[in-house]
Amino acid sequence: MSNSSGLPPSITVSSHDMDRLDAMLESPAVGQSPAGLALAQELNRATVVAPDQMPPGIVMMHSRVECEDELHGDKHVLTLVYPREANVDEGKVSILAPVGTALLGLAVGQSMDWDAPGGRKLRLRVTAVHNATPN
Repeated sequence: MSNSSGLPPSITVSSHDMDRLDAMLESPAVGQSPAGLALAQELNRATVVAPDQMPPGIVMMHSRVECEDELHGDKHVLTLVYPREANVDEGKVSILAPVGTALLGLAVGQSMDWDAPGGRKLRLRVTAVHNATPN
């Protein structure tokens, strides 16, 4: 994931999501896995804000994200979920999947480069974010 300067885009994460994700990463099976380590690296560079201070248009857990592949023109709608809720057929992407980890904290207009399964290169640009009401 990078922007035009070659650096990863800054991300914003709610303290509610951060607490739940940190707890998930405390499990050695998750926290020491390649996916868990990648997520921890993303979280380490995140700006954490109170849930009621989250700017609009930021991808959070349970956000429904509309994005467009800038390389191929394909449009995708994905929902970012915890691993137990993941369901490819319903477009529910686990936070531990590479694309899920990369989406967390992005804002509308930001893009990320992603290698899809099978090696296909994608450049997904977030075009809309629909956030669920916090529990």
